Amino acid sequence: MEDRRIPTISSFLKRNMIYVPEVIDKASGIRVNGKLIRSLVFSTDVAILKNINADAVMAVYPFTPQPIITQAIMTAAAVPVFCGVGGGITTGKRSVNLALHAEFQGAIGVVVNAPTPNEVISELVDTIDIPVVITVTTGKTDILERIKAGATILNVSGASKTPEIVASIRKDFPDIPIIATGGPTDESILRTIDAGANAITYTPPTSPDLFSKLMEKYRGEL
Repeated sequence: MEDRRIPTISSFLKRNMIYVPEVIDKASGIRVNGKLIRSLVFSTDVAILKNINADAVMAVYPFTPQPIITQAIMTAAAVPVFCGVGGGITTGKRSVNLALHAEFQGAIGVVVNAPTPNEVISELVDTIDIPVVITVTTGKTDILERIKAGATILNVSGASKTPEIVASIRKDFPDIPIIATGGPTDESILRTIDAGANAITYTPPTSPDLFSKLMEKYRGEL
């Protein structure tokens, strides 16, 4: 029988990098332009992005999207980046322009917020040549209309109801690619995968949290 174990190599200085939960490997993944993506890190902290083994970055943040932020993330990340381009407060032509700029900078896809009108989604699809990811936060979302508007991938973020929402979507739309939040435990991630998610977003510990643990170690050594 062929030995399919994966040799693992890690340098001395990279020994404390962040690893996404191994259970995410059970997801089927989504292949975007040849790149298989199972795990996405939900962060805009460039130090985190440079020191995590996620397959891609979900760069969505609670401010008006700005090209300089996209540029910083794209420069730091060694993996594909899905860039947030608004859709709620920032919408319409501005979101379309931000999406086009993100594509020119090398983003693998753009992400729009749940309130984004279907007309804006259609304009995005007509303007850019990378996937348009639509965020879904509730089971009341009209998924069919989102797909008709041109949604390429659905990004389900429904807190504790995420597995339920994913299962409902998967029942009616068996082929639509779904990214979903996995929650804080292996069990919650597995529930989301079993519900039908193809890829999982993972929220890593923050830099202050990680540094706090490191400082405790240093204090103990001194």
